[in-house]
Amino acid sequence: MPDVEVEVDNTELEQEAARLAALLSTGILDTEPEASYDAITRLSVEYFQADAALLGFADQSRVWIKSHSGHPVRELPRENSLFNMVLAQDGPVVIPDLAKHPQHTRPFLIVKGMDLAFVASAPVRSHENRILGVLTIFGRNPRVGMDPNELRTLESLADMVAGQLELRRLRNAFTVHSARRLRTSSPALATPSGWPQPQNLRRALDQRQFVLYYQPEVELTTRKIVGLEALIRWAHPERGLILPMDFIPLAEESELIVPIGDWGLSEACGQIQKWCREDPHHKSLRVCVNLSARQFSRPGLADHVEALLLQYGISSRQLGLEMTESSLIPNMRIALEVLGSLRRLGVSLLMDDFGTGYSSLNHLHSFPFDVLKIDRSFVGRMTDGDQPLQIVRTIIELARVLGMDVVAEGIETCDQYRLLRQLGCRFGQGYLFARPMSAEAVTRLLRLPGRVLPDPELLESIVG
Repeated sequence: MPDVEVEVDNTELEQEAARLAALLSTGILDTEPEASYDAITRLSVEYFQADAALLGFADQSRVWIKSHSGHPVRELPRENSLFNMVLAQDGPVVIPDLAKHPQHTRPFLIVKGMDLAFVASAPVRSHENRILGVLTIFGRNPRVGMDPNELRTLESLADMVAGQLELRRLRNAFTVHSARRLRTSSPALATPSGWPQPQNLRRALDQRQFVLYYQPEVELTTRKIVGLEALIRWAHPERGLILPMDFIPLAEESELIVPIGDWGLSEACGQIQKWCREDPHHKSLRVCVNLSARQFSRPGLADHVEALLLQYGISSRQLGLEMTESSLIPNMRIALEVLGSLRRLGVSLLMDDFGTGYSSLNHLHSFPFDVLKIDRSFVGRMTDGDQPLQIVRTIIELARVLGMDVVAEGIETCDQYRLLRQLGCRFGQGYLFARPMSAEAVTRLLRLPGRVLPDPELLESIVG
């Protein structure tokens, strides 16, 4: 009988290898307890009135528990685990009554010392959408199940974990990148022109290696997501996710900033269209895109923006354009003409990093901006004394007199959040609410009831 060659499908093995690589890049396994993760499991127990919550990450053979609330456990076998069920389903798993589940005798239902009945588990995904772990709540009594709003809330809590993971991964990548820079600083080791080079950026653009992340902007009194800021990243196939500070300066020098910026503007408009198709209520969202000085000074900018609005069938009020004062000052006359043409289109105009420019107070009344964004450096110093606080108060009052809205950038603490509300600041963004995240993660966040984010002060009280 002749030999028959059997073709082996390695796709599943390759996907698992990529998943494990993404997990290892976070450096999360076997780390010490951290308040940010513990706060999320505690909030999960509190919100769902559950008996326990576990946050676990799966390597080849185990589910390692990073955080627990209500029941201490360190590791679980991955075989027959809830993680495997979530991975297979590529989404949440809800089991209203374990006794009626066909796998109820298998180990995945057993957490030592707990008599469980109800389980709900949501995936924690990497920025490439790979499932690295699960956030799971447990109950000792059966439940009817979870309504769609509850399930979306559990997924959003899992996305909060993903945001923490992404920050950890970026820190790891930055450390490695810095070490590489140190090693190549010697003339014997350095490349002739350093890295990156213009041809790297051109190749990245041609091969669609750039991606947009989005950071939510919230109404401070309600915590409702009212907008998003689009932030570019370079998903390099070998170096991982590269932050803009490492490639935008070169792009500006080489004039590649215009095609890269055009790509970002088009990508953001296309994403607005997708979100509106999913839910017409998202038409009230505004997505803001940063414009570089070269983009701003390009001929026919308003015509280009109008063409994109028509191409994607979106309203001008759904798009915001952010620019710094430094991009406007070199030629005030042209700046006023361009801003006027954009204003006539109906797009929102935002002055970014307000307070750090040449002479912001002198020029502000000349420019037809709708929104001032208070630079994070002022927000970060608000609690340092009366003078920094007075600066923020003055900016908010100035904007009010000029009929502008204010967005406070870089809100990271509950104290800053409270002070800004007391000062009458209407909008804000920062790590306290949400970190920059992929479009897929934002989509899940937008499914929260009313698009309202969890209360950071409640989370603080649970941690405290």
